[in-house]
Amino acid sequence: MNGLLTLLGIESWTPVLAALVLPPLPFFLLILIGARLILPRRGLGWLVILLSLAGLWLSACQGTGQWLNQFVLKPPLAINTEGVAELKAAVSAKEQIAIVVLGGGQEPLAPEYGVANLTPASLERLHYGLWLSRETGAPVAFSGGLGWGQADGQPEALTASRIASRDFGQQIKWLEDRSHDTLENALRTVPILKQANVTRIVLVTHGWHMPRAQKAFEQVAAGSVRIQPAPMGMARRIDTPALDWLPTAAGYTSVNRALRELAALLLHF
Repeated sequence: MNGLLTLLGIESWTPVLAALVLPPLPFFLLILIGARLILPRRGLGWLVILLSLAGLWLSACQGTGQWLNQFVLKPPLAINTEGVAELKAAVSAKEQIAIVVLGGGQEPLAPEYGVANLTPASLERLHYGLWLSRETGAPVAFSGGLGWGQADGQPEALTASRIASRDFGQQIKWLEDRSHDTLENALRTVPILKQANVTRIVLVTHGWHMPRAQKAFEQVAAGSVRIQPAPMGMARRIDTPALDWLPTAAGYTSVNRALRELAALLLHF
């Protein structure tokens, strides 16, 4: 699908296309269709409207997002303390390991800082990747250029490098700053690390993004480099269960994110 969009010269439309096919827009259109059907076919019209309203409700519930993440996307488990210890031992034994952090977006200009800044999602990934590096001794790579929706500006990898150095006191060893999306993250990062004789990539991104990211990196690596997923941001909420089925802004974000990842997996983005 990426190739088709590139062939048509509309790859920059990817965010727009996603907004058109993901909730809530399809449900709004169905409500209009249902309203139009009320006159000639009253029962069918009301059925379409009620189903659309139910879809809108569920598309903004944390419970729906959790179900989609757990049973549809099925992210791998996070690395536990034993896994961190194994990584540390492997680094001590001179295994060539790289922790690869995937960018999650940036603010081209954060007025409070006067420079570009990472979005919360990207900063969370960077934080975890740097923590893993400190705990295990493995060096960090960061992959992220400009998103398809960004015309120009500083690549995300350069923003991450500045934040890692100034705010965390750690250096990023490899920077990949030309990728636009997850597939390009893999296509551009794996060759850099293979050239550095890296034999294992510890891939850091959010749990909901990991299935697609892991698939892309494994396809590009083709067995020449071991890909070990290190998903993060997978903590479960501890609110009253009933709140999981009430529409909230957080619920809408969770569902929209999961559906976007599912669509990208199915369409090979």
